[in-house]
Amino acid sequence: MAFPIRAQIGRWSTRTVNYLSRALGRGSGTVVGGKVGLRVDPLLIQHLRPKQVLLVSGTNGKTTTTAMIAEGLGVHSTTNATGANMPEGIVAALSGARRECAVLEVDEAWMARVAEQLQPEVVVLLNLSRDQLDRANEVRQVAEKWRLTFANLPATKFVANANDPLVVYALEHANGVSWCDVPTNWTADAATCPRCNGNISFQSGSWSCRCGFAKPTSIMATLKNELTIHGRRIPLQLTLPGEFNRANAAMALTAIQVLGLDSPLVATVRISWLDSVAGRFGERELWGRKATLLLAKNPAGFSALLESLPSDPRELWIGINAEIADGRDPSWLYDVPFERLGTRVVYCFGTRRLDLAARLFYAGLEPRVVDDRDLVPSGRNKVVAVGNYTVFQEWLRESVEV
Repeated sequence: MAFPIRAQIGRWSTRTVNYLSRALGRGSGTVVGGKVGLRVDPLLIQHLRPKQVLLVSGTNGKTTTTAMIAEGLGVHSTTNATGANMPEGIVAALSGARRECAVLEVDEAWMARVAEQLQPEVVVLLNLSRDQLDRANEVRQVAEKWRLTFANLPATKFVANANDPLVVYALEHANGVSWCDVPTNWTADAATCPRCNGNISFQSGSWSCRCGFAKPTSIMATLKNELTIHGRRIPLQLTLPGEFNRANAAMALTAIQVLGLDSPLVATVRISWLDSVAGRFGERELWGRKATLLLAKNPAGFSALLESLPSDPRELWIGINAEIADGRDPSWLYDVPFERLGTRVVYCFGTRRLDLAARLFYAGLEPRVVDDRDLVPSGRNKVVAVGNYTVFQEWLRESVEV
C-alpha cells in the first residue's frame, strides 16, 4: 500500500534522524526520529499501519509479554523491542522494514490514542497499578480513558487479566473479551470499586463488590499448575524465572490463540527458548561481577520480583534513582514488602540509596550503602541487581552480555 506523500516524508525523516542519532552516538535512535516524523505527519502512526496489529499494555510486564508474543508467532513482525512505547517510539518501529504484522507495547497513558489510530486486531491488557506518586490518580484516570476508547473499538478483540478490577472496569462495555485467570499478587491499587467507590473484597482467588461489580466468570485461559486455554491443557516450561513471567506467557499464548496465527503448543516451545528480554534476566558482566539484571520500578513490580529471587547465596544489589522517568517521590518504597527478604545483606545503589537503606533497615534487613562505584564489593558469587528505570538503564549500558 502506497503512503500519502506527507507520510512518506515523515517515514523518511524518522529513519534518517534515528540513523544519525545512532551514528553520532547521541542516543539509541528509537525516539528522536519519531518526534520529527510526527511533526511532519501527525497521523503517521495511522498511515504506517501494517496488515495486522497487536498491542500490549499495562503497568508491569509489557516488554516481556510483547517479546513473548513476537517470539511465539514465529513470523517476522515489527516490534519495539527496546521498550520505546510512546508514540515517538511506535512511529520509529513502524518506520522500519515493512512487515505484515506488528506486535507493539504501548505505554498505558498513551494506549487510548494509539489504539484509536491503529484500530488493532488484538489488545492485551495486563494490569493497572500505581507507577509514580508524582502522577497522582493516574491509575483511575487511565482506566477511564481505556473504558471510553475500548467501548468504541467493535472490531478489536481483547485479552485481559480477570484478576485486576481496574482492567475489568476498563473493558466493561467492550466486545470480544477473552479473560485470563492468571496469578496477580498486587491488588492494593484496586481496593475500592471503580463503579461505586465501595470496598472490593478479595478472597479465594476471586473478587467482588456489593454493587455487583465482580470478577468475570467467562474465563478463556486459566494458569494454575499448568496453562489451560479453551479447555486445552498446555505445558508451560519457561527459561525466564518467576510466576509473574508464567502469567505473562499465559497472556501471550492466549493472544496468539485469539489472533489465530499459530498453534499455542508450537508457540509455547518458541517462548520457552526465550532467556533474556531487553537485557533483563540474562547473565551479564557488571563492574567485574557476573550479574543478572532485573527491572522493578513500582510497588507491584517489586512485589512480584521479590517472590522470584533465587534462594542461593547470590549477592543482592538494589538501585533507586528519582529522575523524571522514575518519579521524583521515592516514598513508594514503603509500600514494597521488603520484609519477604528475611535478614539478608542488601547493597544499596543510586541517588536515593539512603532512602532505600532506611526502608530496608526498618524491614529488618542489613543494608550496605555503596557511595562510590570503586567501592563495589568484590567476590566470586553471582549478583542479582535490581534497579528502577534509570538505574537499570545505567547498569545495562555499563555491562556486557556473558
